[in-house]
Order: sequence, then C-alpha cells, then structure tokens
Amino acid sequence: MAAHRVIIIASLLFCLAGTCYGKVLFSSLKKTLDVTASPKHGQVVEAGLDTITVTWALNKTLPAGTDSSYKTIKVKLCYAPISQQDRAWRKTEDELSRDKTCQHKIVAKPYDASNKTVHTFEWLIERDVPEATYFVRAYALDSNDVQVGYGQTSDAKKTSNLFKIQAITGRHLSLDICSACFSAFSVVSLIFFFYIEKRKKH
Repeated sequence: MAAHRVIIIASLLFCLAGTCYGKVLFSSLKKTLDVTASPKHGQVVEAGLDTITVTWALNKTLPAGTDSSYKTIKVKLCYAPISQQDRAWRKTEDELSRDKTCQHKIVAKPYDASNKTVHTFEWLIERDVPEATYFVRAYALDSNDVQVGYGQTSDAKKTSNLFKIQAITGRHLSLDICSACFSAFSVVSLIFFFYIEKRKKH
C-alpha cells in the first residue's frame, strides 16, 4: 500500500514538473502558419511609442483538416541569435518548456477553424521589453495547451526580417528610481536647512 502511494505521489510530481504530456520539441513541430510583421529588416522601433502589426493565417498549401486540433493561437516576440550571445537567460532550447527565446507574449486568442482569412492585429510595444533584436513567432496549441504547430516571420536560421527594439531596460529603471529618490532627498534637505537658518535669524 505504501509503495502504491509513493508511485502516485511520484506521478503527480512528474506531472507538476510539466512532463505529463511528454517533452515538446520545437524540431518536432510543423510550420503550418504563415506569419508576417510590419517592421522591415533592420528597422529600429521604440518601446512604449511604436506599434507592431502582425498577421497570421493557416498555410493554404496544407491538406484540409491540418488545423483540426488547433484551439489557441499565441503570438510571441522572440530574441534573434544576435541578442542571445553571452546571455544565458535568452538561450534557445529545442525543448519548448526550457526554451528562453520567446519570453514576451503579444497576444493569445482562441483559434477559429471556420475563419480561413488572414488575421491582423496591432500591438503597442510594452515599455518593459528589453532592448534587443527580435522576430515574431506564433504557436498553435491544442486543447491541452500543448504546442502542435508554429509559424514565424524569420527563416529557419533566424537571420531574416529581424528588427530592433530600442527601450529602457530594467537596469536603467533602477538607476532612474535611485536618481529620483536622491533628487527628492536633496530638495527636502535644502528646505530643512533653509528653515533652520531662518529660525536662527530670529
């Protein structure tokens, strides 16, 4: 009985680790979606000000029913190889649960199998997006929220249709906060010493 409980607990922990459905390898996914984005190759856009127009649709050359298991579409902003150098937190892994390439979600929406037209939407680049070179990727997920297909704006080697986002990173934000606190302290100190000097005169 105790051994049975151990097996059940081990199975639950196994599932909690994200392997209930097995490892999902990016190399095993089929490129079933056609995805494009508005920034031109080499273009620089600014976070918090500029928008990215993304379009996606099922590849028309595929057999009918290819998208029968698709339930959700998730479009993400992904680091290009040039922005992964010497940055372990942006590294590419074939196992999607460990991949750190696509960290920024642009949109997630239900997949409408009856709508075969091109889907278009605009995304205002969030201010907390790090400054880097990017491309756009869309994942098709099944009812278990497991990736079953994809499409991206770049080629297989992720060297084409890349664009750069100019932004204030989290490191700069901390400096800005420190600078604001120091400025506020300086102003309060000046007012305090002015008050003391004024009382001494009286």
